Amino acid sequence: GSAIAQAHSHLILPLCNHRDKETQIIWGIRDFEYRFGRAPEGMWLAETAVDTETLEILAENNIKYTILAPRQAKAFRKIGAKDWTNIANESVETRIPYLCKLPSGKSIALFFYHGGVAQGVAFEGLLNNGKQFAHRLVNAFSNDDHVQLVHIATDGESYGHHHRYGEMALADCLNYIEENELATITNYAEFLEKFPPEYEIQIHEDSSWSCVHGVERWRSNCGCNTGGHPGWTQAWRAPLRETLNWLRDQIIPIYEREAGKYVKDIWLARNDYISVLLNRNDRTVNEFIKNHAIKELSGSEKTWLMRLMEMQRNAILMFTSCGWFFDEISGIETNQILQYANRAIYYASQVGNIDFHPEFIKKLEAAPSNVYQNGAVSYKRYVMPARVDLIRVAMHYAASSLFAESPEELELFNYIAQSEGFDRYEAGNQRLSLGRTTVKSKITYSEKQFSFAVLYLGQLNIIGNISLDMAAEAFDKMKSEIVEAFRSTDLGAVIGVMQTYFGSEKYTVQHLFKDEKRRILHEITTNSLKEVEAEFRDIYYDNYQLMTMITQSDIPIPDAYQSAVQFVVNHDLHEFLQMAISISANSSA
Repeated sequence: GSAIAQAHSHLILPLCNHRDKETQIIWGIRDFEYRFGRAPEGMWLAETAVDTETLEILAENNIKYTILAPRQAKAFRKIGAKDWTNIANESVETRIPYLCKLPSGKSIALFFYHGGVAQGVAFEGLLNNGKQFAHRLVNAFSNDDHVQLVHIATDGESYGHHHRYGEMALADCLNYIEENELATITNYAEFLEKFPPEYEIQIHEDSSWSCVHGVERWRSNCGCNTGGHPGWTQAWRAPLRETLNWLRDQIIPIYEREAGKYVKDIWLARNDYISVLLNRNDRTVNEFIKNHAIKELSGSEKTWLMRLMEMQRNAILMFTSCGWFFDEISGIETNQILQYANRAIYYASQVGNIDFHPEFIKKLEAAPSNVYQNGAVSYKRYVMPARVDLIRVAMHYAASSLFAESPEELELFNYIAQSEGFDRYEAGNQRLSLGRTTVKSKITYSEKQFSFAVLYLGQLNIIGNISLDMAAEAFDKMKSEIVEAFRSTDLGAVIGVMQTYFGSEKYTVQHLFKDEKRRILHEITTNSLKEVEAEFRDIYYDNYQLMTMITQSDIPIPDAYQSAVQFVVNHDLHEFLQMAISISANSSA
């Protein structure tokens, strides 16, 4: 088949340590095998970023080839020849494969894509016409009699995202070439098997296809950027890279010490953790533990091991390349990798009993921002509020219980909150919800029971309290007192009881997850809109005759009346069309 694997999490491998390179490549291979049912022959490297160590690890794992950009070729020679010929100005012959011999004695084949045609696809409108695309490819063949391979490497987004209908142009291009027998459609593995390399190649170390400075775009202020923000600096890239390298190196000793208590080979276990990531369920987790544990693990030990594996997983994901690619440290891509870092810090605090947060934030202060003061400010603004843990899920469960019809169980992301007892009371538009819930992580199997009281006062006014350690007797006593106060419509007393049993720390609608916040806001606005609709209809019907006379007298209808008319007419028209669509769908079924 034509599919090739890719290094798993889009890290710039030359900037990774050896173990992370190895894990990324093994995870990529295992992911491919899971999806395609066979071993991959080739592997795509993120941004085609390459160094000799990466090629060594590819070869060690039986990867036969990878694809690079023309400017990554340094020198070539005929196999068996002595002297090398330097390659200048991206002039490497791209129509043949090359053999790259490695220091270990292993080797790997390298293909260098046709830069001109690839540029045409990305920036010159080649995807506007499939036949034009076909002729551009075919014209890239030379006139000599040697077997040649014309091939390009482009972003997948080109075909339909960056260029609308680009995927149709590609299909038309390939069909046109085949129908007119202009060339043979093949793939890298087939071509390599039939026509093995006749030339050796040397690469430029630490090079890539999207940074003319090598791999500096992902570790320094090299000048490469999107071009969308003239005057902005990317001086934040180096401090960000240094901060994450520091965090990775702090986490390694914790992993080595703690994981060694449970598994036979901690790094082999990390490499095999992909078996869980590909299909996470109780069976795959238990099978993973069975294959690697030095003994039968208790429930708490299982949770501990899963925290360690997730700590390592997030410590890898935090190096995803897009975090450095764009122009600003407060962008969504960098916020995403910092969320991974935040998660790694969270797990490290649980299994290592150490908080890296203060030093981590201090280091981010050295990363200048074009929007905020520095990376630490952005981190506090966007990343820290997004962190999810058991208590925050419990808060969500409590808030959602105000509106859910049957809040027996709530799934949020990788958590399950189950009811251990629940009561809801209503007085007009005010609601009180009391209960106990057990929240469990589907990732680490950790679970805790929480008691809660949450009060809804209408509009956006939600006040909630939550406790981890409230005894059953205390909860029952609190419940009796707070219900009595609520039924007496003494809201001050209700809040006083909540503070007595839960303390002064409370949460509001601002503490909710975005999706849950939207759902609750929708619930609130739906109820509010019913009142607004009733008021508009009252205005409309009460003043209908007056508005009719105003219109017949060629006098403009006042804006207040117009708003009521527009709302009622548009709402009724929408309802009518929805009913017509429903009737049509039912009749066709």
